[in-house]
Amino acid sequence: MKRTRTLVTGGAGFLGSHLCESLLDQGHEVFCLDNFFTGQKQNIVHLLDHPYFELIRHDVTTPFYIEADEIYNLASPASPIHYQYNPIKTMKTSLMGAIHMLGLAKRLRARILQASTSEVYGDPMVHPQPESYWGNVNPIGERSCYDEGKRGAETLFMDYHKQHGIPVKIIRIFNTYGPRMHPDDGRVVSNFIVQALQNKDITIYGDGSQTRSFQYVDDLIKGMIRMMQTPASFTGPVNMGNPNEFTIRSLAEKVIAMTGSRSKIVYRQLPSDDPKMRQPDISLATSELSWYPKIELEEGLGKTIAYFEQLLLEEKLVEKATTPTNGSRGRVLVK
Repeated sequence: MKRTRTLVTGGAGFLGSHLCESLLDQGHEVFCLDNFFTGQKQNIVHLLDHPYFELIRHDVTTPFYIEADEIYNLASPASPIHYQYNPIKTMKTSLMGAIHMLGLAKRLRARILQASTSEVYGDPMVHPQPESYWGNVNPIGERSCYDEGKRGAETLFMDYHKQHGIPVKIIRIFNTYGPRMHPDDGRVVSNFIVQALQNKDITIYGDGSQTRSFQYVDDLIKGMIRMMQTPASFTGPVNMGNPNEFTIRSLAEKVIAMTGSRSKIVYRQLPSDDPKMRQPDISLATSELSWYPKIELEEGLGKTIAYFEQLLLEEKLVEKATTPTNGSRGRVLVK
């Protein structure tokens, strides 16, 4: 059997690692490419011994050559803390990464999928947001490096499709959560869970009335793979998210209840350009992909809380094992 050779950029990240895992389960040969700015080796360490998995350290801002049948372009910092750390680098990753991966796809005549974002809609004036909405984006704000970088990447993808006939696929990902999220990425779900498990104050920016729609990672990965398998004539963009909408305050309250935490909710000033509402219209994904998210918030939160509980426990064991006692230098616990 000839295996599909699949390149996943950003493959050691939160979403990328789940995608690599699913593709291997489906019989693909997977090349995982990551520069480890936000990706973590622990996300894919369990895949390293798989005979059809290969890890490559590389930055998509420089050209890359490989033989592949399809490409998933996920490389990009995705949380405000990470993408605002070096905004010029963020723009380079989106735009130069798209150019280099599209150039590779052109040479190989390979299918290529762009992981875009709901951030292309900015602070929307249309609710919920359909793919036909052009957005309300500040081009010079704190979030612009990410928002405009992703918008520019979508433009490049469509122009390569029109000019060179490259079979491109574009998805716009709405808030996604689940195991392997970075504990310090500043995203609302991971923030709330880590704060609650440590009985720390849960920080809400603004009054908590702003809304988001949260999809569990497994639902997204199924939709992403299904999008890649659509006919070459169908390019998207396609929204992928859970249309069930929640206020940030209600999410915090749910996390506190599910963790049995003693945390209190505290309020801070809302950052500039933070969207007041975010909800996908997924009618296109439903009609063209027969895709609809199945995992409800409480079930997904339960799995994510269990992941962070284990992560914090492991960190605590390592800290205890390496802390000097009675004048000793400390020993590392080996299992």
